[in-house]
Amino acid sequence: MIRVLVAEHLPLMRRGLVCSLECEPDLDVVADVASAEDIVPAALTHEPDAAVIGLNLPGTDGLTAAVRLQEKIPSCRVLVLSAQPSPGQVRRALTTPVLGFMSLDIDPEELADGVRRVAAGRRAVDSDLAVAALESADNPLTRREVDVLRIAAQGAGSCEIAEQLFLSVGTVRNHLSRIMCKTGARNRVDAVRIASDSGWI
Repeated sequence: MIRVLVAEHLPLMRRGLVCSLECEPDLDVVADVASAEDIVPAALTHEPDAAVIGLNLPGTDGLTAAVRLQEKIPSCRVLVLSAQPSPGQVRRALTTPVLGFMSLDIDPEELADGVRRVAAGRRAVDSDLAVAALESADNPLTRREVDVLRIAAQGAGSCEIAEQLFLSVGTVRNHLSRIMCKTGARNRVDAVRIASDSGWI
């Protein structure tokens, strides 16, 4: 029997995932939680073999929560689910210890098979998503430009970015200008979206 933890903030979606997995004779959902903060405590209490984590958890996103879970409890293998998967999300997931990444569009049987695969220590990544991730463009941004954009993504202005990175405001503005040129973005918000979707930040 494979012991499973489910983490999804939408109650209807969470209950659907639990019911779907519970229908499988070899899967036992031992815990379900609604927030990223509850994942590790629940895993420590219930000792699941695998965790199914929704990507869009409030606060800490599902992928960050998954990495934290793997660091604390390496024996619990993780499959992340995304409602709107992008090549960037897949690329980011593949750079972490997370073994599974799938779309919420999959059939229940595919989800169950994915859980079995990650519990056995094998990858479970939707083939179309994997191909799209491999075909997506390499990151054109420098390390410093990535740092600038990551802080900008948190809503920081040029002055705050300059303070955090110990740069002049003029240098930050130059970085932002180059970032928008490289990404083809219309503005800073668009640059953050493009870079995030592409897995560059």
